[in-house]
Amino acid sequence: MPHAEVCYSSDLSLDPAAVLGRIEEVLQTHDLGSGACKGRAYPTDIFHHTHFLARVSLLAKPHRDAAFIASLSADLEAAIKACIAEPCMFTLDISFSSQIYITNDHQGAG
Repeated sequence: MPHAEVCYSSDLSLDPAAVLGRIEEVLQTHDLGSGACKGRAYPTDIFHHTHFLARVSLLAKPHRDAAFIASLSADLEAAIKACIAEPCMFTLDISFSSQIYITNDHQGAG
């Protein structure tokens, strides 16, 4: 299950839910087995220079090779930038989770 986090300066007129949805769509286009992408958005009122940062974390799998990442990053960049109307500094960070990363569903303790 991939994770996406977007951090951005609050002077951007941005729909973070739409950005997270586009990230999930692009991931599923590139990898049908990726599943739902958990997403979080963090706007900030305290910043130096208008900026947008997206971090996407995936589990390492054999088919997620250099060619996969190159294609994925190009499509993610284009999809995300299409959601940002104003000029800004832009960063996209795609990483792989560690080998001892646990992801599953928790049904609650009660």
